[in-house]
Amino acid sequence: MHYSLGIDAGGTYTDAVLVRDSDGKIADSNKALTTYPDPLAGIKKVIDGLNPEYLKNIKLVSVSTTLSTNTILEGNGFPVALILIGDHPLEKEFPTGHVLFAGGGHNHNGEEISPLDLKAIEKFALSVKDKVSAFAISSYFSTRNPEHELKARDCIMKLTGLPAVCGHELSQELGAYERSVTAFLNAQLIPITRQFVKSIIADMTERGINARLLMLKCDGSVIGIKDALQRPIETIFSGPAASLVGASYLSGLQTCAVVDVGGTSTDISSIYMGVPDLSDDGAIVGGWKTRVRAIRMETTATGGDSHVWTVDRGLHLGPRRVMPLAVAAAQYQDFLNTLKRTPIPAREDLGENIQPTKFFVRSGYTAGEISKVESEVLGVIGDEPVSVNDIKTLIRKDLHPQTLDSLIKKRLIQAIGFTPTDALHVLGEYTAWNEEASRIGAERLARLMRMTPHEFCTSVKKKVARNMSLHLLSYILQGVPHTAIEQILDGNYQAKFKLGVPVVLLGGPVRSHRKELEEFIDAEIIVPEHAEVGNAAGALAGKGIKRVEILIRPASLMSPEKDFLVFAPGSRQRFDVYTEALNVATELGKKLVEDYMKECGLSGDQVEISIEKKTISPEGWNHPPMETNLLVMGIGMRRLHG
Repeated sequence: MHYSLGIDAGGTYTDAVLVRDSDGKIADSNKALTTYPDPLAGIKKVIDGLNPEYLKNIKLVSVSTTLSTNTILEGNGFPVALILIGDHPLEKEFPTGHVLFAGGGHNHNGEEISPLDLKAIEKFALSVKDKVSAFAISSYFSTRNPEHELKARDCIMKLTGLPAVCGHELSQELGAYERSVTAFLNAQLIPITRQFVKSIIADMTERGINARLLMLKCDGSVIGIKDALQRPIETIFSGPAASLVGASYLSGLQTCAVVDVGGTSTDISSIYMGVPDLSDDGAIVGGWKTRVRAIRMETTATGGDSHVWTVDRGLHLGPRRVMPLAVAAAQYQDFLNTLKRTPIPAREDLGENIQPTKFFVRSGYTAGEISKVESEVLGVIGDEPVSVNDIKTLIRKDLHPQTLDSLIKKRLIQAIGFTPTDALHVLGEYTAWNEEASRIGAERLARLMRMTPHEFCTSVKKKVARNMSLHLLSYILQGVPHTAIEQILDGNYQAKFKLGVPVVLLGGPVRSHRKELEEFIDAEIIVPEHAEVGNAAGALAGKGIKRVEILIRPASLMSPEKDFLVFAPGSRQRFDVYTEALNVATELGKKLVEDYMKECGLSGDQVEISIEKKTISPEGWNHPPMETNLLVMGIGMRRLHG
């Protein structure tokens, strides 16, 4: 009997499921806390909790993660330098301060406009190599000729030893600015994805598991691990994509909306007749528009570990993730005493980082470029949680909350605070960790809000459900302003939203939110069996999907009968006659699809390839097409019985 293993590493939990290949049924599942900065310990723990007899017969491992998405949502990604070659637009800002504009670039036919300024690139690379973790390179019209990007990449990698990403590898669409941003975000995620994949491989090797390793992409399809390491941006929404595919798999529904409540965020998406609803535009990540095909999704930075804090008797939720008080008390031996003895700050001092329930601990990441003040503060934060009051005493001076903010963004410290997970502990609806720590935290914040602890926790729970409802409705009612939806949700009108599709809830204690959600929305709300590990199930349920787009056009409209250019991913070729160009382009497209499927462990009758050809010619044009667009589409599916 053979089994497949699905693993999903979220911001809080790492989940695993074992699926029997013979009938597609879940044979075993487990959850463990995600570990930072190295996820290996969490991965080991989650697999240790699975039946060892099944582990001997694993033939496929498929993984997904929200670690990369959370990195960008929380604004604490690794530093990246961006090199822009050629005539790039300047009207928009770029997501990094390390930017070089270098000479070079090509025109729409892939012909060089000006020589590549390698000297400037070398000088820039050497000047920033100690300040960044990776490089992103985007050359003008690199989709028509990637030569300058490739030369720059090879030069940088040789000089610095750091990874470098080319824009043409990620998108064949035109749009220089979005392609630059896509390359930047991809480079920012390489260290995180490498760490995650290395951890998976290390654990499989140690256990003697010899299985094919796949990763879920953000459109719900799978990708070979080699491609995932080169293009982690394509897996940026693999966690939400896994929840979508997993919700369909677990509920048996081919059409549904999905609300996936994680530790850091809540993701809303939908599937129609078994096909994920994809975005017409590129994925938008942390406000940056990319050229990555992804599921259409509404994300709110509200999750089980969102920071609950108060200022002027106002209740705030997120956007940052913190370690729940209940979890901290279980992990740190003396934390309960620290929580009890920490004085409540003056009301006028309260802010996101100054709360009677906010603490800080070293994360384990190595410090890079930090200021003198940051170094002083970091020096007094150790392996046991400390409050702002403790930090002030140890540095013997006042502390600016922005310093803590900066250290959190640089991943050097981990914040601990009250969360919706703590509220559920106080209400007795989810009690996996230390209930006393949650209760003490609720008492402290409730006092500032002039509520009872029970009233306070009920308010937190209702706020979470309202946020879930708002974003679910915003997703379904595209184009309707948030304010209009909020007025109905808040009871300003004698009306209630009724949904025409079932809503599947996934995530840890999602059953606790079902009742509140039903108060806001009239819908069939389903919590399937194994909902707590839905993403791990989804990691296994993804199909192999590969789209290859190839463009054919005459090199010159002055001689449209001969000399044709073929623009394919990563290559540019020239042919004398149109039929030869078309035949080579078709075979190349099929080969790229087949190679991709082999990486996914799919071949033969498991793969279906379709070819769509669109031509453009003006009226009365008596020559080969002025433009031919080939779309070679491959869909691969592992055969599961039952």
